[in-house]
Amino acid sequence: MDNLLSIVTFLPALAALILMAFLRGDDAAANRNAKWLSLIATSATFLISLFVLFQFDPQNTGFQMVEQADWLLGLQYKMGVDGISVLFVMLTTFMMPLVIAASWDVNTRVKEYMIAFLLLETLMLGVFMALDLVLFYLFFEAGLIPMFLIIGIWGGKNRIYASFKFFLYTFLGSVLMLVAMVGMFSEAGTTDIEQLMLHQFGSETFSILGVQIVGGLQTLMFIAFFASFAVKMPMWPVHTWLPDAHVQAPTAGSVVLAAILLKMGGYGFLRFSLPMFPVGADVMTPLILWMSVIAIVYTSLVALVQEDMKKLIAYSSVAHMGYVTMGIFAANQQGIDGAIFQMISHGFISGALFLCVGVIYDRMHTREIDAYGGLVNRMPAYALIFMLFTMANVGLPGTSGFIGEFLTLVGVFQVNTWVAMVATTGVILSAAYALWLYRRVVLGDLIKESLKTITDMTGRERAIFAPLVVATILFGVYPAPILDTIGPSVEALVSNYQVALAEADLATQVAHNE
Repeated sequence: MDNLLSIVTFLPALAALILMAFLRGDDAAANRNAKWLSLIATSATFLISLFVLFQFDPQNTGFQMVEQADWLLGLQYKMGVDGISVLFVMLTTFMMPLVIAASWDVNTRVKEYMIAFLLLETLMLGVFMALDLVLFYLFFEAGLIPMFLIIGIWGGKNRIYASFKFFLYTFLGSVLMLVAMVGMFSEAGTTDIEQLMLHQFGSETFSILGVQIVGGLQTLMFIAFFASFAVKMPMWPVHTWLPDAHVQAPTAGSVVLAAILLKMGGYGFLRFSLPMFPVGADVMTPLILWMSVIAIVYTSLVALVQEDMKKLIAYSSVAHMGYVTMGIFAANQQGIDGAIFQMISHGFISGALFLCVGVIYDRMHTREIDAYGGLVNRMPAYALIFMLFTMANVGLPGTSGFIGEFLTLVGVFQVNTWVAMVATTGVILSAAYALWLYRRVVLGDLIKESLKTITDMTGRERAIFAPLVVATILFGVYPAPILDTIGPSVEALVSNYQVALAEADLATQVAHNE
């Protein structure tokens, strides 16, 4: 059990290597074997990751189950989890077997498809566990490659455009982060994330080309990291790659993108931006809060006029990520608790909504909202499940969607009343577009001839949705397991953030007095 985190991280990659090395042919039997091996590997990864959760002590706010070894060119291979990252690990391992099961109808280059998803799981898990700057960056950037291939090979008609747009946006954002990482290493002399959290980066104001940089080096480094994480989330106005990527990606690709990949940006803010650059974060917070509000209101309005179901849900994701960034930069217990809860909950809900689109797309091969109507008459089970996740997406009390939004709004209200008031309108707008979508697709009379032979969900499809239904309702009624796990680590993060700001303020006053 000493290497439990490495086993969880690299088990999917091992399965990918087995697929690559031993599975030959492209016939029905080979495709079936590839699917079963992938499902077994991802399920085993989830079961082993439960041991991580069982061994984890929420009251210990430091990193736990740390693994460390010498690696390349004097760098360290260092992995560990704390209260903030352990639930993202669980979300990833929980969703991936469902993603593989949802890919059962794929019959083109099945082996390569499964290899891409298995490698993607390893890289996503690595992001949430890496405790070395270089290791984190490698996992963070390498995750682009399998997702680029998933969209570009198995996507829709405009898949090449969407895959390149996704790659270029996220890669260019990360170039600034790499520059900042080099600067951090040159100043702190280490790439160890634990030690970097303790290092005080310079916050003295200086000028560049006559422009005063309030917060000094911290502000510049914060902006560099922010560029990468804001694109990954994605925040307004660098969100435009997401709707294209979602629309063109296969169903399983959309689920992974919405449920896990977007969360890397929020995790990056919590792991780097707040603890390492507190003064820079404080300087930039007002701007970020208003950017978040614009994302919530603007993308909700854009969602209202969409004719493609996937595009509507994609814009909905941007709006919900607005609550996340708002909660994180409220920098208080309720705000950050709500942001993390919202990310976990959004993983279940948005993943399920994209699966809902996939169910009817597999039958009708169109995502146009106008092509449907009255599905409740032929697909009652589907109508019930779609309604549950629509209500959860709106933030109905009793579902997990409510807890995260409510906590973030409570946290933001303590910091900026106007931001909280404007953001609350997003709750109304989300109800408008979500219920409008449901009304047009599911309710009403079954008029269209093409829909009169459509069949309800199969046993496999119902089995995929079952865990997501349970998670959405369970954590909506009983959120304590998540909040108790993240609570102490968030409290320590907020406390250290406030202390760092107070020390920087004191140092500034002393410098002025001298």
